[in-house]
Amino acid sequence: MRRVVFLFCLVLVDSAFAQITVIRAGNLIYPETGIVAKNQLIVVSDKRIVAVGPNIAIPANAEVIDLSSSWVMPGIMDAHTHVTFGALNWQELDHDYLQEGTGIRTLRGLRTAQILLNAGITTLRDVGNDGNYAAVGLRNAIDNGWFIGPTILAAGKIIAPFGGQSPGIPLEIGAIWRFEYNDADGPEEIRRAVRKNIYYGVDLIKLVADSNDYHYSVEEVRAAVDEAHHANRAVAVHVLGGEAADAVIHSGVDSIEHGDNLSDDQLRSMKQKGIFLVGTDFPPAHLAAGWTHGKEAAGAILDRLRRAHSLGVKMGFGTDIMLDLTNETRADMTWDYLAVWREAGVPPAEILKCMTTNNAELLRIAKERGAIAAGLYADIVGMPTNPLENIESLRSINFVMKNGTIVRRPR
Repeated sequence: MRRVVFLFCLVLVDSAFAQITVIRAGNLIYPETGIVAKNQLIVVSDKRIVAVGPNIAIPANAEVIDLSSSWVMPGIMDAHTHVTFGALNWQELDHDYLQEGTGIRTLRGLRTAQILLNAGITTLRDVGNDGNYAAVGLRNAIDNGWFIGPTILAAGKIIAPFGGQSPGIPLEIGAIWRFEYNDADGPEEIRRAVRKNIYYGVDLIKLVADSNDYHYSVEEVRAAVDEAHHANRAVAVHVLGGEAADAVIHSGVDSIEHGDNLSDDQLRSMKQKGIFLVGTDFPPAHLAAGWTHGKEAAGAILDRLRRAHSLGVKMGFGTDIMLDLTNETRADMTWDYLAVWREAGVPPAEILKCMTTNNAELLRIAKERGAIAAGLYADIVGMPTNPLENIESLRSINFVMKNGTIVRRPR
C-alpha cells in the first residue's frame, strides 16, 4: 500500500509534465482470481498503472475515460503465433518462404501485429518461422517507438534435427529449410544453435522434437535447456506425444507446444514438473484449410484439451495461426479458438486466466504485464459485455490501451 501511495504522490507532483489518464472501470476483472471489482479508478501515467481503487482523487489535468458500463481487464496474450508467416493453405507453407525475403516478412508481421493489437491482443510470443529473424527486427522497431504494436517476444530460427519440419526435400534441391530452421544434432550442435539464436537477439528458444521419424533425446533437449536457462531464456518445444514427448518432459523445458497425443500419464508428469501446455487448440474450420486429416486432428485436440484441464495441467493460450483465411482477419481467427475451449468444458474464468496470468508467468513478464496493478505496464482492454458469463464477449472488445497509449476507443 505504501508503494502505491508513493507512486501516486509522484504522479501528482509531476502532473504538470506527464500525461495522466484515468479510467472509470465499472467492472474490473482480476483474471488471477476471477474476482470482479465494481466502480474502480485506474490511474495511468508514463506507460504504467500508478494506482487502482474506488476512492482516488482525479488530478485536474487528467484525461478521464468513462468505461463505467464496461468490463475491463488486462490485455490478452497469445503465447504461440507466427506473425511474419502467411499462406492460404498448409501445403504452401514450405515454399512460401522461398518467394519472400525478410523485408516483406517483417512488413507482414507489422500489419498482422497491429490488427491483433487493435482487437485487444497486447502481447505475442512469436515462436519462429520468421526467416532471418524478421520477428526480432519487428520487435525492435516497436520497442524503439517507430510503430505502435503489441509486445513481441521472438524465438528466431527454430532448432530442429536435420531437415527441420520439411521432410522429403530432394537432395538436388538442397537444404531450403535452413531459411527457417537451424539444423542441430547432438548436444554440442544444439548448444551452438542456442548461442547463435541468443546472439541474434531472441527472447526464447524454440525446438521441434518430432517432425520426422527421428526425434531429440533427453540429453539433446537438456543441452538446449541448460544453455538457454543460463542465459535467462525459456525453452518451448514442439512435440505431439509418444517417446519424443517423454524425452521432452524429462528435460526441464518450460512449455510443450501442441501435445496433441499426450497421454494422461504424460500430462500428470507435466503438472508435477510445472511444465506449461500451450495446446494451440485449432478450430475444425482452420484445420480444414488444406489439411487432409483435419477432422481427425480436431478430435484429438479436443480430447487432449479436456483431459489437460481435468487433470489440472497449467495451460497457456496460444493459437499457432500462420494461415490467412479469406473471410477472416487474424483477430477473428484468434477468437475462433474460444469455441474449442468452451466445448472442452473450460470455464470462461479459466480461459481468461490462461490468456493473461498464466501466459505472463510462462513468458516471464509477470512483474511487468498480465494484471491491472500499480507498477505494471498499462495494457488494458474493455468490452460492453461480461466475458466471465460469455467468453465470446472478447470479440466485442472496443477499448484498447497499450503501454498507457489509447489504441482504440468505444464509439
